[in-house]
Amino acid sequence: MKPYELTYLISSEVSEEEATAIQNKIISLIQEKEGFSAEGKPPFKKRLAYSVQGQPQAYLAVLNFQMVPEKLAGLEKELKEEKRILRYLILVKPPIKKEKAVRRPRKTVADKEGELRPILSEEEKKVELKEIEKKLDEILKEE
Repeated sequence: MKPYELTYLISSEVSEEEATAIQNKIISLIQEKEGFSAEGKPPFKKRLAYSVQGQPQAYLAVLNFQMVPEKLAGLEKELKEEKRILRYLILVKPPIKKEKAVRRPRKTVADKEGELRPILSEEEKKVELKEIEKKLDEILKEE
């Protein structure tokens, strides 16, 4: 199954209840085609930038769903037959990419000779001191 986003305009000549009923009809169509609706926003009235089929306003609705690509043509056919839907657009949603952790470079400070040395955190300082003590013990045991 692929994730899709359906954005559509419903005629402003219908009531808000009818616009919600159209959305419920589309959700049931998706379920009939063995898809499932993930989320949807209720239709809301919107003034359009330009008139669509002679209407300056329309109900705008967005619906996210998943469906087998082969059954998408049947859904589009049903959307075209619905006269109260002025225009629709179905987009394939890209998969969500997990971002990789970004390694930040260590902060450095210049020593007396001008060499850059990393600034150590408290934990790193403690580890370094333990390592120095171990080496000192090894040196003293050798003598």
